[in-house]
Parts: sequence; C-alpha cells; structure tokens
Amino acid sequence: MSSTIDGLMELIHKEFEIDPATMAADKPLAEYGLDSLSLAELIFAVEDHFHIDYPEDRVNVQSLSELASVVDAAVAARPQGDAAAKG
Repeated sequence: MSSTIDGLMELIHKEFEIDPATMAADKPLAEYGLDSLSLAELIFAVEDHFHIDYPEDRVNVQSLSELASVVDAAVAARPQGDAAAKG
C-alpha cells in the first residue's frame, strides 16, 4: 500500500500544490484544506491516475491510508484483461 500512498501524495501535490513532506497516511484529508469539492476533484483524478472506477459508496474517506485501501481494492477488482492495468 505504501506505493499507493506515494502515488496519492504525488497526485495531491500535482492537483492541489500540497507539499508531500507535510502529508501523513493517517492525517485527516481536511487538514490539508481539502473540502468536499476538492475531494470530489481528487476522486476524479484518482480514477484517471490509477485507471479505476472509484466506488460511489466510499467517497467519504478521511485519510490517505483509507483512500489507498479503496484504491488498492479497486485495482485488485479490475478485470485481468484490462489494458489500462498495464499503464
């Protein structure tokens, strides 16, 4: 999961200009200044970056580690023949 967290940190840095050095896996995302609109934008970026369909029932994640768990589960559930899984 740490590589997923690293990828999420890079993505958050790119999308919201938040320094990865200030991020911690269990720190609430709200402490980075991410409001509900920002979280929605982040979820769209996560879908594009990880080539997944983010589960609608998990949009209320609170931390990077929780978000990484959702991403890892979505990646694992991706069909094996999915071409996006290679990129």
